[in-house]
Amino acid sequence: MPRDTPEITPETLLMAYASGIFPMAEARDDPEIYWVDPKLRGVFPLDGFRLSRSLAKIIRRGGYEVTLNRDFAGTVEACAARETTWINTPIRRLYSELHADRYAHSLEVWVDRALVGGVYGVTLGTAFFGESMFSRRRDMSKVALAYLVTLLRQRGYTLFDTQFLTDHLASLGAIEIPRRQYHTLLADALSRPAQLIGPVPQSSEVMHLRSQTS
Repeated sequence: MPRDTPEITPETLLMAYASGIFPMAEARDDPEIYWVDPKLRGVFPLDGFRLSRSLAKIIRRGGYEVTLNRDFAGTVEACAARETTWINTPIRRLYSELHADRYAHSLEVWVDRALVGGVYGVTLGTAFFGESMFSRRRDMSKVALAYLVTLLRQRGYTLFDTQFLTDHLASLGAIEIPRRQYHTLLADALSRPAQLIGPVPQSSEVMHLRSQTS
């Protein structure tokens, strides 16, 4: 795809998401951003999250704290802290501005006051556009996703966009759909109001996901 030369603003990003495209960079040190519009789109059906027995056991056992928007910058930084990443400096700045405007959100998992897992993304209407997630302890990104799916369901969201489908996401219930179907779901989501606000779900509420896959 051709590189984007004009300055990209937070408003540009919101218009892009509403049009079904999203930004990426080639690498951490690449200052430019390009737009992606995949033919097949990864999505999480909000009624199809697979809460495995092992993950249910971790959630039931506790010993962690889940928060919403407590450390957005730290979550983005942790997501970018890998050998190869598409999160460059302009993307960090833009999403920080979207967070200040309450369009970008993070859900964090803490153990002993240390940030050990999380996910962040953008909201428009009843759509949540997942950007990235991380785990510093085993399965903590899965815990974050389970809480996020529960929260999205509770707040009336209808679309959880994962952009691409990976084996990891597929194991949790994510699927691929054609671009045309995605745009239909997106148009419906943009026509409805929702707010991603707390409080975060209780572990007992997250465990209700288990009944869908038992």
